[in-house]
Order: sequence, then structure tokens, then C-alpha cells
Amino acid sequence: MKLVFLDAKTLGDDISLEKFKEFGEVDVYPSTHSSQTLQRVKDADVVITNKVVIDKSIMKEINLKLICVAATGMNNIDLEFAKGQGIEVKNVAGYSTSSVVQLTFALALSLINNISHFDNYSKSKDGWQKSDVFSNFNPTFFDIKDKTWGIIGLGSIGSEVAKVASAFGTNIIYYSTSGKNQNTTFKRVELEELLKSSDIISIHAPLNSDTQNLINSTNLPLLNDSIVLLNLGRGGIINENDLALFMDKSAIKVGLDVLESEPIKKDNPLLNIKNKHNLIMTPHLAWASVESREKLIDGIYQNIKEFS
Repeated sequence: MKLVFLDAKTLGDDISLEKFKEFGEVDVYPSTHSSQTLQRVKDADVVITNKVVIDKSIMKEINLKLICVAATGMNNIDLEFAKGQGIEVKNVAGYSTSSVVQLTFALALSLINNISHFDNYSKSKDGWQKSDVFSNFNPTFFDIKDKTWGIIGLGSIGSEVAKVASAFGTNIIYYSTSGKNQNTTFKRVELEELLKSSDIISIHAPLNSDTQNLINSTNLPLLNDSIVLLNLGRGGIINENDLALFMDKSAIKVGLDVLESEPIKKDNPLLNIKNKHNLIMTPHLAWASVESREKLIDGIYQNIKEFS
């Protein structure tokens, strides 16, 4: 078989693709522009893609046998047309759960405990060195024990976040974006109640018609002023322009691993908010621990092996 990796750079340079050579010829491209896709896959039996779109215009011109999505979400593939063409599409599920949960708490605890501020204070020659007491209590921080942690999207990742948050002694509530989740371990509420009642909110939902602009100017004012809001689902679930405006007139703290447009654009309104210390952004890396990426590669390998 001939295999083509269209955007191998999204898997990381530290992850080896050598074992795929046992299947046959392997072409590896660090990235692929949409104008290059057809030329690169025209002779392929198997295509591996993370973000590169494989739609009807591509599939109708070639004789692909298998599309491997190097992710869980398959929104970049025209699944209906692929089925009609007899092209099998396989993803890899569950590989990044531990990594996403870990960054969720890294963001939450960093924001709650003002880690960046106190790190800078401790290192500054005008900070702790000049203090006449051994500690510093400004700004204050709170215990998460007995606080309410609201989860938007209680899937496999959201459920694990709930378990860890419970170990901290928080009270868990959740909102089902599909309306179909009937988890009885934790309390299900409607979105308005979750926004009003939570001290911490983390989003672990996919982007679809139910979640696009789910958090916006109409419901942001429902949040309490000391809330910590985290998005580790998909950009577009929170309206970024509305969020930036709201952060300028409130004290909420926000952690974002995902944005509507990635990489971030220079005109993104979040780059110009007044209270920059209340925002932490990471470049869509929650999924990407070394272990998670190795699991992803193993999953792709197994998908091809089972197919062949």
C-alpha cells in the first residue's frame, strides 16, 4: 500500500513514524495546503490527516481505500460521501483523556492560586526581597473544596475531570449539550443554572450546531464575578469578542486552550483585554502529552493493520 501523511507536523517531531513502512511506501509531509491535497493523495491507498480537509472534491478524483484521522473528531472528512465511495474512515478515540484532564487542572489551579503573579513577585527585586513579612496575601485565593464545579459536556473527558474535581472536595454539576446524557453520578442542570451556580466551569464539548456560541453576551453576565472559566473543548463554543468585552468589565478568570481560529490571529480581541493577568492561553496543547501522542500513533497503526 501507499500511505500519505498530510500534516505530520501536528503529531510532533519527536514521534517516530518508522513502523508505518511495514505497510509499504510512505510519503510524509509536514503540512499540506488545500491547493496541494489532491496532488499529494492521488495515488494513495491510505491517507493520514489531522486537520487537512478531505472532502467530496478530493475523494471523487482518487481511489482511496482508507482515511485515518489523527484525532477523535472527524469534522474535516465528508463522511457521507466517503461511505458512498466505499472509503473507510477511522479515527482514534480516548487517547488524550489523561492529558486534557491534567491541563484542565493546571489552568484552573494556576488561575485560582495566582501562580503567575506570585512567581513574578517572588523573583522581582522590587517584590518579595523588599517585604517585611515572610508571606504575601494579595491577591487572595480560595479553596476549591466545597465549591461548585460546573462541567459543560460530560463525555469521557468531562467525566474524568468530574472524578478528579470530586477528589478535591468540589460539588459537581453538569450540562449536557446534546440533551442525551443521563449520568446519575453527578447532578444534571440546565445551562442557565450551571452558569449562575458554578465557581469553576470547564468546557469539554465538541463544536456543533448545539454548542456554537454557547457562551456569549446574553449569558456571560450570569457568571459570578470571581468565577474561573475554562475551555478545553473547541474554539467557537465561547464567543471570543463577547468574552473580551466582558472580561474588561468584570473580574472573571479565564483559561483557554482552544480558539475559534488557530493559530491565534493578531487581531484577536483577547490579546488586547485590560486585565491580562486574568487570562491564560495555551496553544491547543491539552491533548498533546508525549504519552497521548504515542497512543495516537499506535491507534493509527492499529487501524491500518486491521484494515490491511
